[in-house]
Amino acid sequence: MRKISGFLLLMSIVACNASEDQVMMNHVDNKWDKKNQQKFNLDISDPENAKNIIFVVRNNNDYPYSNIRFIVNFTNLKTKKAEIDTLNYILANPNGEWLGTGFGETKETLFQYKLNYKFPAKGKYEIAVSQAMRNDALPGIEDLGIKVETAKTVSTNGTK
Repeated sequence: MRKISGFLLLMSIVACNASEDQVMMNHVDNKWDKKNQQKFNLDISDPENAKNIIFVVRNNNDYPYSNIRFIVNFTNLKTKKAEIDTLNYILANPNGEWLGTGFGETKETLFQYKLNYKFPAKGKYEIAVSQAMRNDALPGIEDLGIKVETAKTVSTNGTK
């Protein structure tokens, strides 16, 4: 009985720490229109801890390119201060093989957006992503997501 209660305590501690990380996914439905921004709302309660912001892209074999370009509007909703970035990510090797993971036709690829980013204050932020490819309606993108995780800190002696 003691082993079971110890295991449950350990799992609850791990679950509490994992809740700091957020993953939000938007279903794009295999045709991402240029005018259709994918929006993600973040509620940051611990700005003192640096975060990694990572894009999650799920594409299938209908996707016609080896890269994807985003226009990202990153806004502090309290101050209305916005940063706009144009990003280019590689989805396939030169031989056409998808870089992502997964079985079957759908592949999932993670792309770094901001690493060790310190939010300026507690509050609500919005990340709005538009596709910036040649197609007005971009085929082959099934889902777009954002993963926000607490950055791992490294001490000065090299241990975590």
